Amino acid sequence: MNKYRIRFNKRRGQPGRGTVDHVWRVFEGDHKEYLFKNLDISVPVKSEKDKNGEDYNIFCYGVLQIDKDTSTAVIVRED
Repeated sequence: MNKYRIRFNKRRGQPGRGTVDHVWRVFEGDHKEYLFKNLDISVPVKSEKDKNGEDYNIFCYGVLQIDKDTSTAVIVRED
């Protein structure tokens, strides 16, 4: 299972930050970032202060499935 950190996209609509509808930033581990319009999380979620000490994330452990048609991050339990 991977750790996913989820944060609101404060720069949505700006160059490189998706459209104004891409409101979610999903980080997989420490290196990969995705932008989504929707979330569907079916695993336990907690909150944490980000490494930068200023922002807050929600985080969870699971497996990411991407629905490209609806721009939805689906995070499920690993079976």
